[in-house]
Parts: sequence; structure tokens; C-alpha cells
Amino acid sequence: MEDILIYYCKQLKLGSTIITNAKTIKYESNETFLIELLRLELENRELKRRNLNLKQANFDVVKTFEGYKAENVVIPDTLNLQDIKECNFIDRKENLIFYGPTGRGKTHLATAIGVEACNRGKRVKFYRTVALVNDLVEAKQNGNIKKFTKVFEKLDLLICDEWGYIPVDKDGAKLLFQVVSECYERRSVIITTNLEFGNWNGIFYDEKLTAAIIDRLVHHSHLLLFDGTSYRLENSLMKGIAK
Repeated sequence: MEDILIYYCKQLKLGSTIITNAKTIKYESNETFLIELLRLELENRELKRRNLNLKQANFDVVKTFEGYKAENVVIPDTLNLQDIKECNFIDRKENLIFYGPTGRGKTHLATAIGVEACNRGKRVKFYRTVALVNDLVEAKQNGNIKKFTKVFEKLDLLICDEWGYIPVDKDGAKLLFQVVSECYERRSVIITTNLEFGNWNGIFYDEKLTAAIIDRLVHHSHLLLFDGTSYRLENSLMKGIAK
């Protein structure tokens, strides 16, 4: 009997968990049994999709909004924290630019947004910017650039962490510009940086290219300013040693 059930599940592309769930359901009618069975199957599929989204996002460390303090984050009037937590800006294909010194929680917030987006069924990719540039250059050298950049066409949100921490060469800058252009008005981008826009030319060494990148990123964007003391310093295990 179970072999027959497994066969039908495969033919209908249903997970084998549906058989396990069927054995646990208490029901009063065939209709209530079927409703509960389908509800459990839907929950199982959503869980698998969330887990797959999280895996494919490639976060350095998974962080959530739990325990995150935003007291030192200046959010513009065009946005609010609840709007950010609910990822509504992604549906509007808007960008977020996080600016401030290191250790202020920019990466934490960007990651928490990305994780929440994954949980809401969004497709996300997290990159340290220098790693993204290196991967782009390597893909071009290997003749795989079209295949590599296809990934970005399927995204809802691209996160570029540590933007501008390390300058990139001309070829890398052009490839990064292509990614930004591909995302423009099609998907959302989050950038974390400690550099003002006026200093971005020091990243790309090309004024026209820098202006084009800023133009595409700033349009439809919200700028969040991160101030206060370093989160890492405040929570360091060595915090009280020098006292």
C-alpha cells in the first residue's frame, strides 16, 4: 500500500512527507482530511523554499532582527523601520544605502533584511563587494560571464557589503557597473559603505563610470546613516580589560 502511495506522490511531484502527515491527521470528513493534508504539504514546501533561499543567499553569518538595536541609525522620512523589516522596499524595487564608520551594524542590518526577505520567499544574494568583483573578473576570464550574470536576473535583492573598502581595477569596475545596470529598476540593491559618494572615484578611478554607478544606485534609493560607537567595540570580550 505504501509503495503505491510513494509512486503516486512521485507522479504528482508531491513530497514523501505527505504520507507521514496523512498518518497523523484526525478528521471528521474526507474534506477536512484533504484540507489538513494539503495545508501541511504547503507548509513543508514553504519551509523547503525558505531553507533553499537562505542557502543560495550565501550569507557570511546568518543574523536576524532579534536583539538588533537601531537607535543609532538615522532613517529618512521616506522610510521607516517597520517598512524595512517587512521588506516592502523590495516590492517597490527600491535600494538601500547604508553609510557610516565600521562596526556600526551595517552588515548586521543588511543581513537581517536579507534573511527576512528569504523567509518571505524572495531570492537574495549576499556578496562582499571585493569577492563579487573577483568572481566577475574570473568568470570573464573563463568565458562564463553570461552564465554567471544570469544569476542576478533571477534575484529580488542583491546585497553588496563593504562597498569601497578595497579599490577595484578598471575591468572589475566595468563588470560591477554591468551588474548595477542589470539591477536598475528591476530588483533591489543594498550597499554598505564607509565612503561618501564624493570619494567613490577613489574606488573605480574613472569619473564617468563612478558618476554612472552613483546615478543608477541613488535613483529610487534611501540613505540610512549609521552613527554612534562601534557595536563590536561595545560588545567586545576585551571591553573592560583596559579599565
